[in-house]
Amino acid sequence: MDGTSRKMQKAKSSDEVSSKAAGTVEFTQDNAKCTLDEAAMTPFLREITLVSSGGAFLDGYVLSLIGVALTQITTHMSLTTHWTALIGASVLLGILVGSIVGGYLTDLIGRKKMFVADIIAIALFSALSMTDTTPLLLVIYRFFIGVFVGADYPIATSLITEFTPKHHRAISMGMVSAAWYLGATVAAVVGFALCDVDGGWRLMLGSAIVPCVFLLIGRCKVPESPLWLKSKGRHEEARRVVFRVYGADVILEDEEEEPKHKAGFAEVFSKGYAARIVFLGILTLCQVVPMYAIYTFGPQIMTAFGLGVGKGAILGESVLSLFFLVGSLPAMFWLNSMGRRPLLIRSLFLMAVGLLVLGLFPTAPLPVIICAFGLYAFFSGGPGILQWLYPNELFPTEVRATAVGLAIGISRVGTIAATYATPIFLASFGIGPTMLVAAGLVILGLVLSVFMAPETAGKSLDETSSL
Repeated sequence: MDGTSRKMQKAKSSDEVSSKAAGTVEFTQDNAKCTLDEAAMTPFLREITLVSSGGAFLDGYVLSLIGVALTQITTHMSLTTHWTALIGASVLLGILVGSIVGGYLTDLIGRKKMFVADIIAIALFSALSMTDTTPLLLVIYRFFIGVFVGADYPIATSLITEFTPKHHRAISMGMVSAAWYLGATVAAVVGFALCDVDGGWRLMLGSAIVPCVFLLIGRCKVPESPLWLKSKGRHEEARRVVFRVYGADVILEDEEEEPKHKAGFAEVFSKGYAARIVFLGILTLCQVVPMYAIYTFGPQIMTAFGLGVGKGAILGESVLSLFFLVGSLPAMFWLNSMGRRPLLIRSLFLMAVGLLVLGLFPTAPLPVIICAFGLYAFFSGGPGILQWLYPNELFPTEVRATAVGLAIGISRVGTIAATYATPIFLASFGIGPTMLVAAGLVILGLVLSVFMAPETAGKSLDETSSL
């Protein structure tokens, strides 16, 4: 059947009958068909977004909690600065490996299989972290936690993107960013509660098992992505998933169309896609390096600014986490109303202002320091969402997860180096120069965005991913 005939068939009126595995559904005049991009947001779609955001929650949780746990582990294991830096950076090295490999495998074998396996692995290595007695083993366990956390990003964000209608895409992806900050905030609260408990660091590292159990239960109910099934030529399976999730009124556009792209790394770097992956990798690096450094060594940084020591510093980090979390909430809506590009550029500018104040005036009065931190953290919301939304919108289904993984992977090269170097640089040069380096990275991201950031608001995935 040629393309014209298919389109005529999709336009037939109410007497059209669609036979599905779940039953036969008759369409009436009131039930005009629409595509996935035009569908309504249902409770089940929100549930998919919720359980998909769990990987980001775990990333924020395990990354932030190590900063608090290290205050105990350093004494317990007599850690040098070298080992402290290695433990902090090991999870980021794992995320680098996991995001690239996980993204490729997700495009190759499907979203669903990877979606469940990685949560089981995170729980396993979190449990092993509780039994550790040497710095080397802790580095190894943290590395593998990072591998599976990193793999979850291309898996989960691809699922959200491919299930969510276009007008809800920014909000749904905003949930991923908000989940990261929520995980970091919860980690600060748990760390605050356990920091004076003997052996509390073991409970901190093992506590990630709890959200893993809840996520595993929810994820087992999520079906395979219909767009991925369609890209593999499994059209009947894709139609059954669409019927189950959206109902009889929603169809896959160009259902019998053959894939335009092949899965693999070569396709991501072909033609105009190479420029996109470089832009996204560098932008994400500039956005997350300062944030990861602040979270991984939050208590030390809070102390350097005079925001307290011990539990006081942990409490200061908790307040900062709330600024990050609150900032992501309006950004979900601004990405549609204001647009992706304007929000990104304005946010990066204001983030840079906050970090420049911290770098140039590290001994400023406490209200100034708090306001500067708040300015940086609040306006991180938009760029924080776009680091997940942009790569999912700008690449086709066949290579979407691979592209997300590569963008994350490029950024994590910088975060590994920065996380290892932060405590060393902080000890050698002080908090002011450390914040100025962070401001320089954000300014680099700002300049890059002025020249390269696209506008994708209100467009279908076919439109945003086309060259």
